[in-house]
Amino acid sequence: MIYRRLMMATLLPLVSLALANAAVAADNGLITVQSHHSVKETVARFEEAVRSKESLGFMVFTEIDHAAAAKKFGLTLRPRIVIVFGNPKLGTPVMVKTPTLAIDVPPKALVWEDDQGKVWLTYNSSEYLAKVIYVRHDLPANQPWVPTLAGALKAFAAHATQ
Repeated sequence: MIYRRLMMATLLPLVSLALANAAVAADNGLITVQSHHSVKETVARFEEAVRSKESLGFMVFTEIDHAAAAKKFGLTLRPRIVIVFGNPKLGTPVMVKTPTLAIDVPPKALVWEDDQGKVWLTYNSSEYLAKVIYVRHDLPANQPWVPTLAGALKAFAAHATQ
């Protein structure tokens, strides 16, 4: 009986810790959606969706083509294109007060192809941006724009992938 209690007292905290770590690992802030289009078409459709909200301040800054960079040095990489986009109307005032935020924003979306040839779109959730990225720069996690940005990101992703 004492042995059983000792085992429970020892194992229960370890199991609880393992489960807590698994939950953190499972919620890494990334949202990944399978696309019904090619990489090139998914990129074009995502950028089109972002540009359609220019009147609200959204814009596409640039693309980073990791596969093209790899090819330049004789390496092979399946398509991996990062789209840097954002909303300077909203981001600039925060960066004025917190310059180091610029290392982590504007947000990015990754369009990539897996080993089976399936195309995916991955981006950080708005909750991750607020609760991890903003907090990293000593900004409050409770940001009023989180639900609005979540809706915009979901709409951009749907337009790109459906």
